[in-house]
Amino acid sequence: MIKYIGSKRVLVPVLGDLLTRSGAETALDLFTGTTRVAQEFKRRGARVTAVDTARYSEVFAHCHISTDAASVDKDDLRDALLYLSGLPGEAGYFTEAFCVRSRYFQPFNGERVDAIRNSLDRDFRDSPLRPILLTSLIDAADRVDSTTGVQMAYVKDWAPRASKPLELRTPQLYVGTGCAVRGDARDVVHQLPKVDLAYLDPPYNQHRYFTNYHIWETLVAWDAPEHYGIACKRIDSRDDATKSVFNLKRQMPSALRQVISDVKAEVLVLSYNNESWMSLEDLIGACSVHGHVGVLAFDSKRYVGAQIGVYNPKGEKVGRVSHLRNVEYVLVAGPKDLVRQMTAPFETVPPR
Repeated sequence: MIKYIGSKRVLVPVLGDLLTRSGAETALDLFTGTTRVAQEFKRRGARVTAVDTARYSEVFAHCHISTDAASVDKDDLRDALLYLSGLPGEAGYFTEAFCVRSRYFQPFNGERVDAIRNSLDRDFRDSPLRPILLTSLIDAADRVDSTTGVQMAYVKDWAPRASKPLELRTPQLYVGTGCAVRGDARDVVHQLPKVDLAYLDPPYNQHRYFTNYHIWETLVAWDAPEHYGIACKRIDSRDDATKSVFNLKRQMPSALRQVISDVKAEVLVLSYNNESWMSLEDLIGACSVHGHVGVLAFDSKRYVGAQIGVYNPKGEKVGRVSHLRNVEYVLVAGPKDLVRQMTAPFETVPPR
């Protein structure tokens, strides 16, 4: 699983327990990101629909959510991974942009990424294994990058992991089927069928996933875009079409309220934190359209970038860390008896 801002790694067991206690057989993950939560829901037996705007999220969803592990030929998958692992490196756009003009990866690993990604288009374009193999490549590249977890910059000196050779591994696969949808939550929410449980984990602030993970966007699109700056960000990062209303302070609250209202689900689960642009009271009010609202709160470590401080483009520290912890809220909204049943094992936040 790639390093990711806003990852719900710590909350996944809680969210999985909420799904189990709800008895949900169908679930929606409307801002799925890495699909970590969607995978947990699928692992617990739900049929899941995973939605996101990111190209890489769609690949992850096709791999982990819509692919039925029972239908995958394990011998074919093993042979494909062995074949790709044995390809000699070939320097191309990825190596030039992300290993020479910038320093996200060591060139010997960048050349292997170029070779493997070219082979996926050449040899596996129409193969059902393609999303699995592409997920394996993204995961492998993430394990040998030289960043703090986002791709807005790379560390001044090579991270120790960057010297390790790229290693393709079999991604986690689950029995059962699901659905992968690429699109804006505001647009697709109207087209989706009603589910037993809908989970929303919208962006919290101005930091854009499109730019934070622009390398994965390029690795999936494989379009050799023009880039700019020392981070070699895609030129379309400047386009309005790649910007989300959920990263705009003035527009996000109303957009989120509308999506919450439009979701068709018996019970809605929303995760947010105390550094967001909406107060807990506002979030409770927005979720109350689905019925009774229960609130859980969890102490959480802030993302790694917030822990190491603020640096300028020259790698000089120019700021200090303000705080290392925050509070992750999980709001559960629906029929009162069901919400109480779901939240019973946890300590809830008293009503305000």
